[in-house]
Formats: sequence, C-alpha cells, structure tokens
Amino acid sequence: MKLESLTKIENFDIQKQVISKIGDLINFKNLEPGDKLPSERMLSEKFEVSRSQVRVAIQKLEFYGLLKSIPQSGTFVANIGVIAMNGMIEDILRLEDPSFKSLVETRILLELKTARLAALRRTDEDLIKLKHCLKAYKNKVLKGEDAVQEDLLFHLAIAKASGNSTMNTLMLMITPEIITNFEKYHVCDSSLAKSGIEEHQAVFEAIKKQKPQLAKQKMKEHFKVLYQYCYNT
Repeated sequence: MKLESLTKIENFDIQKQVISKIGDLINFKNLEPGDKLPSERMLSEKFEVSRSQVRVAIQKLEFYGLLKSIPQSGTFVANIGVIAMNGMIEDILRLEDPSFKSLVETRILLELKTARLAALRRTDEDLIKLKHCLKAYKNKVLKGEDAVQEDLLFHLAIAKASGNSTMNTLMLMITPEIITNFEKYHVCDSSLAKSGIEEHQAVFEAIKKQKPQLAKQKMKEHFKVLYQYCYNT
C-alpha cells in the first residue's frame, strides 16, 4: 500500500474517532440544542489530535446539521433531539470514504442532469462563460499542453448554468478530484483530448440551442470512456 493511501485511510479513521468522541461528549455532558461545545483547542487537547482534525470533524457534523458554528462565538449543538442526533452520528460513522469509481458514477449522473437543466435555464451570461472555457480548452489541446484545468472549468460552468445550487455544489466537491486523477487511475488517455474538443463543442451547441435531450445525449457520448471504466472493470 502506498504511503499516500495509508495516510488517507489513517486520517479518515481519526476523523471518525473524533466525530464519535464529540457525540460521546454531548451525551456525557447532557448538552442540549443551543449549548456551546468546548473550543477547537480544548477538544484537540482532550482528544489528543490536531486542531485541523477537530475542525474537519466539526465541519462534517455541521454539514449534516448536527452542529452550528457562529463566527467569533463558537460551535453549538443544533436544534435536534438527542436520540435523532445519536442515530445520525452512527450513520455518519458507517459511511465509507468514497471510492474513485463511486465518485465517477456520481459525476455521470450529475452531469447528465446538469447538461439537461443548463439547456433549459442557461442565460446569455452562461453562454459567454461556456464559450470562454471551451476556447481555453481547445487552445491548450491544440498546443499539446495539459488541459485538465480547462476541462474542469467547462464542466463546472455547465453545472452553474443548470441553475441548481445543490448540484453545482456537489459538482464542485467531486469533479476536481476525479479530473485530476484520470491518469492516476488510467481512466483515459491524453490522446482523447482532441476528440474532447468536438464533444465539448457538441454539448455547448445543444445547450446554446436550448435542446435539453440533445444536451443530455451529447454529454452521455462525451462520457463513453467513463462508462467503460465504471461498468467494464
């Protein structure tokens, strides 16, 4: 096992331990909604972990609505019953660190939807942004340069054009890791970048012409390599 993989697993385990200990602390002290938790510094000393690890655990509990941080004030127990909170913490602890393949599958589902919605909801401003990203990607590819970041920006621009803030947020969370790890996981070859120009252009034209089903179909065709990776490995 590579060192970087081991470190990731260890960090994930520590994060789960910290979440569990925060739950135990809330129960032990009978904290109620609105009660304040000890500071990050105090929790890191108590749990014998770094402050950054405490911060990540708190952020995850905030994401699930169990805690609420207020700038300059601290972190507080959210308005949720003890039984429900304990049940949700148990569910969170059972969650596994998502595999690369599961992230790719999630991305496919999201992007088929965002492409369709973008075709229905896009604005003139969205089209300008998409065209700019498309041009930047094309220029990099034709020069034989790495266009990973430009690819990322094009897809994120589509998510933004969908007008769905939740989908946009999810794309921001998962897409960067997927795109920047394509070569690492041998998902696609750099030679596919040139065909990507035509595929991006086709998706753009469908969105521009406000044809949702065509936009979805062109995005699906663009993801043919991802489909092969997910369902043929």
